[in-house]
Amino acid sequence: MKHKSTPFLEDDPRMNRLVQEALARGATGAAIIAASDIVVEDALADKCRRPGCPNYALSKSCPPHVAGPAAFKKELEAFARALFFKIELPPEILYSSDRRELFELLHETAAGIERAAVHMGFVRARAFAGDSCKQIFCYSHKECRALLKNGTCRHPESARPSMSGFGIHVAKLYTAAGWTMAGPVVQKTDSPEDRMASICGLVLID
Repeated sequence: MKHKSTPFLEDDPRMNRLVQEALARGATGAAIIAASDIVVEDALADKCRRPGCPNYALSKSCPPHVAGPAAFKKELEAFARALFFKIELPPEILYSSDRRELFELLHETAAGIERAAVHMGFVRARAFAGDSCKQIFCYSHKECRALLKNGTCRHPESARPSMSGFGIHVAKLYTAAGWTMAGPVVQKTDSPEDRMASICGLVLID
């Protein structure tokens, strides 16, 4: 699968290193975008509420246990840029029994990029992924331990908040990166064998 790099890179060589870090960790595309290109809409976060999402309230990193769109908009003011990445794959894999492992890779990739950014000096770097970390990492446990009194996350090194709970407009992230997103499945050519789906993550960089 052909890797795609960022549509633009700043003079800071660390940006290219972060893009390469993302690709090395499993991303099939990575782009540096301006933080101002991240669009946040309250209505998108509202979709997380039941009956919209069966994972609502199951983990510390999903609504109503996250700060939400208003706080995220305020947080964005302190960031100049972000790394947006995607993992493309055949749709039959995305909707197969391998789905949990796929989203585990997504979270681990986001967390790994975040750690690399911190190591490079971006000490406030913060990563976001997709889907519920409860269903990905703690599916065999009855409760998210972080929600219990004095409880701590079982997988702090990997689990990251879902973009959905903050109202992040994913389709517009694709546009900012210079990529095409046509719903959950993208037809890359006229061949039915070349249909691709994608999942994605975001890392804010100070």
